Amino acid sequence: MPIPAQPKIYHILHVDRLPSVLSAGNLFCDAKMNGRSGCGTAIGMSGIKQRRLTLPLHSQKGLYVGECVPFYFCPRSVMLYLLYRSNHRELTYRGGQDAIVHLEADLHNAVNWAQREGLRWAFTLSNAGAFYFEDRCDLAQIGEINWEAVASTNFRNQAVQEGKQAEFLLEGRFPWTLVDRIGVHSQRVAQQVANVLGGAQHRPQVAILSDWYY
Repeated sequence: MPIPAQPKIYHILHVDRLPSVLSAGNLFCDAKMNGRSGCGTAIGMSGIKQRRLTLPLHSQKGLYVGECVPFYFCPRSVMLYLLYRSNHRELTYRGGQDAIVHLEADLHNAVNWAQREGLRWAFTLSNAGAFYFEDRCDLAQIGEINWEAVASTNFRNQAVQEGKQAEFLLEGRFPWTLVDRIGVHSQRVAQQVANVLGGAQHRPQVAILSDWYY
């Protein structure tokens, strides 16, 4: 499968976290979020989040996965499937997928912004929360991502599942102004997002995108 002409990246979070993101003007990495309260519902697995703080990036010496804001290269991720099923033993959030929103941004815009700000970035070829993964920091190598796996809706095959979990990682923070679109599952959540964005200077398009969900 060819590389997308304009690759998009996707971060998922609970809708009740949007007010704190807008207030800060940024998404923050787990290392910066540790110990913060009042930011909304956490949907990740705490054990994996802790492990990511200890996993180094090989392409960016001295930088750890948990010190980066993570994105997938597709909506309807494997992680969203786990949230949808709500039966994984390491999940503390059991509220299903409806309240989960997708923040969509452009890969090249994110890289250009990071380079202007002097922040490091990388992408992985598989799940950056695993003990073994490969990472790169050169967009000339973006073709090494298994784009067929990224686009696949059937990830029962282990290789496809791993490839679909490729990540883009940005050091420290990701600015709200780079978010181009917000994908939601229902009209109810779309209205919640619209209410949060009401007075915001940067208001991404909000769209009900059922094919981004299970």
